[in-house]
Amino acid sequence: MIKNAKDRLILISPFLKLNDRMKELLSDKDRMKIDVRIVYGKSELQPEEINWLKELSYVRTSFCKNLHAKCYLNEELCIITSLNLYEFSQVNNNEMGVLIYRADDGELYKEAYEEAQRIIRISDEVRISLERVATSDTESKVEAEETAGKLTSSKLAQKLGIKTSKLTEDLIASGYMEIREGKNYLTAKGKEAGGEFRKSPKYGPYFLWPENLKI
Repeated sequence: MIKNAKDRLILISPFLKLNDRMKELLSDKDRMKIDVRIVYGKSELQPEEINWLKELSYVRTSFCKNLHAKCYLNEELCIITSLNLYEFSQVNNNEMGVLIYRADDGELYKEAYEEAQRIIRISDEVRISLERVATSDTESKVEAEETAGKLTSSKLAQKLGIKTSKLTEDLIASGYMEIREGKNYLTAKGKEAGGEFRKSPKYGPYFLWPENLKI
């Protein structure tokens, strides 16, 4: 199903852990400029895998709290199954699923597709979740690069007593950041306020903000 996708691909699974075969297929879809959405509830990706995902322009990932659905579909097929997007499930477990052909049952396919879209809408966007993973893994690394009076998004959120994802939403609402093609960018207002974009060669991008930033 993944290999034959020509227009779109949606992968919804509580667990996200990619084997080499899956990475090969997703890289191929990215080269073909096919829109790929991955929604997960728990990531077991390593930092290098996170950085690999961020290099794929047409593959977007989202985090969905309390996700238990397993649904995989392209423009012609939909699979609703017990199988996780996780190598252990594929190799060790006895799984079952239902295959829906759009050509044979268009109405059922449409209902499954619309529910998949709803799950995507209630999910956190890719850069929020990736930043959350990166900052938790590299706090000590980034700390050494912090300039006087400035904090990473993670530390600023901690100081304000909110989650990093909520801080990111507030920064966007305040005009300090904007989302373009699924990625977070500093705006002119954000730069004027003292925001800085940094990128670690090993752990990826992050932002620095004045510790007394008014939001």
